[in-house]
Amino acid sequence: MTPPVFRFAPSPNGYLHLGHALSALLNIEAARAAGGRMLLRIEDIDVTRCRPEFEAAIHEDLAWLGVTWEQPVRRQSEHFADYSEALERLRALDIVYPSFESRAEIAALVAAREPWPRDPDGAPLYPGAAKSITPHERARRMAAGEPYALRLDMQKALAQGAGKLTWSEYGDGATGDIAADPAAWGDVVLARKDAPASYHLAVVVDDALQGVTDIVRGLDLFHATSVHRLLQTLLALPAPRYRHHRLVLDADGRKLSKSTAATALRELRAQGLTPSDIRRRVGLD
Repeated sequence: MTPPVFRFAPSPNGYLHLGHALSALLNIEAARAAGGRMLLRIEDIDVTRCRPEFEAAIHEDLAWLGVTWEQPVRRQSEHFADYSEALERLRALDIVYPSFESRAEIAALVAAREPWPRDPDGAPLYPGAAKSITPHERARRMAAGEPYALRLDMQKALAQGAGKLTWSEYGDGATGDIAADPAAWGDVVLARKDAPASYHLAVVVDDALQGVTDIVRGLDLFHATSVHRLLQTLLALPAPRYRHHRLVLDADGRKLSKSTAATALRELRAQGLTPSDIRRRVGLD
């Protein structure tokens, strides 16, 4: 029997915090308990925000926690060709189109039409009319160097024989076979002119190429699994099992985040905390 494969996949755009510690520890403990493999993936596809010092700190913090992983480590920035190949396969299905509005223009469109439907993360669904632009006009604008986002035509994608999508969940929320609802996300971005793949596309490609069988990650990504299951089906990729775990919250009840300057593990270590202290802080006995 093939051993299960787990992975921890942080982005080196800041230092790891307690939320990352919980996810990494749950992954390595699940891998050890199942006699499985543990992988580390560096999600550095956003080369403008990711920095070498943050990547080095990830290795240092995980080793301090007692987390071990197989070599080599996959770095997204070294595999852009994999994402381009997947994107071309979706384009061949005629379910990808470019949109040219800036984020500010999209915000203005939404403001003029409120109330406007929003995705599970609270962001407005794409409100533009890019699908009505002729192929010739699309090609002209792209050739002229206009910024654009490549979007998944959700209506067409769901009509590609995807059928009733589900995923196997054994996490801290709902469990069992979960019905996927990718339509709730609208026409999601798959790539941009200056970025070879969005998180949604890159993560399903990476997990498939690395043979990941069990994805252990935070509950904040529970609903995004609907999009991932759709992309896995369209690209004929295997469906992993999912475990979405509880989040580590701050004093105001918000999930810890690099963007809100959550206290970094390296800072807690400098204060004299031990790996055992970190385990207690994240609720692991």
